[in-house]
Amino acid sequence: MKITDIKVYPVWVGSRNQCIVKVETDEGLYGWGESGLSGRELAVQGAIRHYREFLIGRDAMQRGALWQEMYRSQYFEGGRVLVAAISAIDIALYDIAGKALGVPVYQLLGGKQRDWVPCFATTGAPMGPQLIEDVKLLLAHGWNVIRTVPGHPAGDDPNVFEPRESIGLTAKWLTKLREAVGPEPVLGIDYHHRLSVAEAASFCQRMPSGTLDFLEEPIRDETPEAYEVLRTMTDVPLAIGEEFSSKWQFLPYIERGITNFARIDICNVGGFTEAMKVAGWAEAHYIDLMPHNPLGPVCTAATVHLAAAVANFAWMEVRVSPTENLGFDDSEWFPVQLKLEGNRFRVPDGPGLGVEFNEALAHQHTLKFWEPPHLRRRDGSYTNW
Repeated sequence: MKITDIKVYPVWVGSRNQCIVKVETDEGLYGWGESGLSGRELAVQGAIRHYREFLIGRDAMQRGALWQEMYRSQYFEGGRVLVAAISAIDIALYDIAGKALGVPVYQLLGGKQRDWVPCFATTGAPMGPQLIEDVKLLLAHGWNVIRTVPGHPAGDDPNVFEPRESIGLTAKWLTKLREAVGPEPVLGIDYHHRLSVAEAASFCQRMPSGTLDFLEEPIRDETPEAYEVLRTMTDVPLAIGEEFSSKWQFLPYIERGITNFARIDICNVGGFTEAMKVAGWAEAHYIDLMPHNPLGPVCTAATVHLAAAVANFAWMEVRVSPTENLGFDDSEWFPVQLKLEGNRFRVPDGPGLGVEFNEALAHQHTLKFWEPPHLRRRDGSYTNW
């Protein structure tokens, strides 16, 4: 079965662009994939155009060999743009293989180890009474793993962020939140790498031990040694890895015990081929996967199949809940997709990924240029979003 074409659709769905990839074959089978490099979809599209030139005519069932060729076919190996492109193609090739063999993708990964994939919800409520109301609402709807976002004093400019002004307010209300809901719910926060080591440590030290079950991405990940220092300054479990584009980036975080939850993103790390290697590595160190899933139904379906096939799994991110709906699962765009049932996904039993994309609609639309907030401090200097 030969690859005959690879198409890329960077289109606006909901509140963000999605970069959907279709791989076609000479037997009429096709597969869907998705790239995770949000905000830089045209860069990924360009990389896929390069890969398309030598992938046409290749055997679509040789997923591992094609992964290696894509990764090693240039002097400058790896990097987030190239691996985001490889991820989308790899996921599509697994979709094709599942359809060709008449089995769900997880059967290609060793079979399913669970019938349901549990998820966590996010509330974007500001730090204050609304936060406690939102979390109680989620708990009432059966969500028992809940992520929050950093607070910041109200101001005239939403693009100003001062870490020191944030950590005191956020620690205060997270402490109140834990007191309000008790010890049973799993509570965490995504600080979106906005802090320094000292700021992250101060934040954790302002709350009683046990307030948080996880602290996600408090600082940037380029320097594992910085995270090692932070690890000595707090007992809060760390969730790290959503930006990693290879098993090599995960290496120090797993081998040195820096992360406690692996925030793997199948659309950024290299697709199923690379994700399964990271999962096995994490299992050997008793680290559970807590997948990053801020994209659309293709990423969701791929992540569900990954979650079904691995032993070491905690919870999967979803962006649809009573407190959040970013519109990424629009049924007009994705007429066939996995459906959330309460706070979990049922592991599907159909062939391939179990998702379809409205290609005809995509031809009528195009990418919308979008930038995440370019945050700055009050002195005018830029800081992390």
